[in-house]
Amino acid sequence: MSVHDKIGDFLTVIRNAYSAEKEESVVRHSKLNHSIAKILKEEGYINAVEESSEKNGKFLKLSYKYKNGVSALTDIQRYSKPGCRRYFKSDEIPSVLGGLGISILSTSKGVISDKDARKNKVGGELICTLW
Repeated sequence: MSVHDKIGDFLTVIRNAYSAEKEESVVRHSKLNHSIAKILKEEGYINAVEESSEKNGKFLKLSYKYKNGVSALTDIQRYSKPGCRRYFKSDEIPSVLGGLGISILSTSKGVISDKDARKNKVGGELICTLW
């Protein structure tokens, strides 16, 4: 029996789209994927997130951001994995590239960035880091 990491698959779609210099991509909708995409938009890593509903399900359409041919996102890495979940208290959340990147956490307050988690003094599962 194989285990699928849906968050890892979502992050891989984004990583591959940037490396192939795609303008947009379509992924399956889930609340977690939508929350992560919304944070990426708020932080300026992607241009737009649109929901679409079709006969075979709901999808998210992501529009990617480039400036002078250079992608806004350098790298995105899955941190906590299905086989090894990683949880941090608010004061123990690791900084990404000395504050140049962000981390995305799943907390009791929802899916938020590391800056918001520190500000609200809430810890949780560190989903991914990006810069």
